[in-house]
Amino acid sequence: MRKTILLTGATDGIGLLTAGILAAEGHRVLLHGRDADRLQAAARAVGGMTETCLADLSRLDQAAALADAVRARHDRLDVLINNAGVLKAPRSVTDEGLDVRFVVNTLAPYVLTRRLLPVIPADGRVVNLSSAAQAPVDVDALLGRRRLAGMEAYAQSKLALTIWTQEMARAHPGGPVFIAVNPGSLLATKMVKEGFGIAGNDPRAGADILRRAALSEEFATASGRYFDNDNGRFAAPHPAARDPRHVAEVMAAIESLAAPWLDL
Repeated sequence: MRKTILLTGATDGIGLLTAGILAAEGHRVLLHGRDADRLQAAARAVGGMTETCLADLSRLDQAAALADAVRARHDRLDVLINNAGVLKAPRSVTDEGLDVRFVVNTLAPYVLTRRLLPVIPADGRVVNLSSAAQAPVDVDALLGRRRLAGMEAYAQSKLALTIWTQEMARAHPGGPVFIAVNPGSLLATKMVKEGFGIAGNDPRAGADILRRAALSEEFATASGRYFDNDNGRFAAPHPAARDPRHVAEVMAAIESLAAPWLDL
C-alpha cells in the first residue's frame, strides 16, 4: 500500500538515502530541506512521487509553517520521519536566545509533530531520530538560560527528543505509533565528518532502520520504545528518561517553548 511520508533533513546523508529507498518502493515522499537548490537536487536524485518542502528548522515559526503547508496539500500523512538534526552550526544560538541544537533536534520536531497530528491516522507513525549520545537535560540550558558546549547540547537534545517521544506515546495510546531510533553511531554523514573529522560507517544501515521503523510490522506495536541500531534491538534509553521528575521538568520546558506554535 502506498504511503505518504514526510522526511525532514532529506537533502543528504541517511535522509537522502532513506528517501530514495521509500520512493523506489512507490511511496509518495515529501522531502524537506532548508536550502532550495539542494532540495531540488535531492528531488531530482530521488525521483518517483516526490514533493519538496522548504523550511529552516532553527526557526519554530518555519516548523509550524511547514506543518501547515503539508496539511494544506494532504489530508492524510501516514508517516513523519523527524530526521533533521544539527551538531555544529555557524551560529549556536538563535535570535530567541536558544541553543540551536535544542531547537532543531528537539523543539522543531515537537512543533511539527503536534501540528501534523490531526492528519496522521491511528495506524500512522512518527519516527524520531535519536542517538546513542544521550545525557540528562539541563533544563536551564534548554530554556536558553545557560550555554553548553556543542556535544553536551547535542546529547541532551537527543535525550529530550526521546523523552517527548515516549510521553507522546503515553498521551496517544490509540495511535499513532511514536518511535525513537538511534540509526547507528558515527555513520558517514556530513554531521559526523564536521563533528568528529572522520569518514564514518556505511550510512545504508541507518537508512534501512528508518525504513523499517516507518513501515515494517516489527514496529507496529512499539509505540514509546527506543530502538538502538548499534545493537540491533529495542533497548532502554538513558536512565534519566525513566526518572518521573526529570521527565516532567523536561516536558514542561518543551511545552512552554513550543506553546506559541501549537495553536492550530
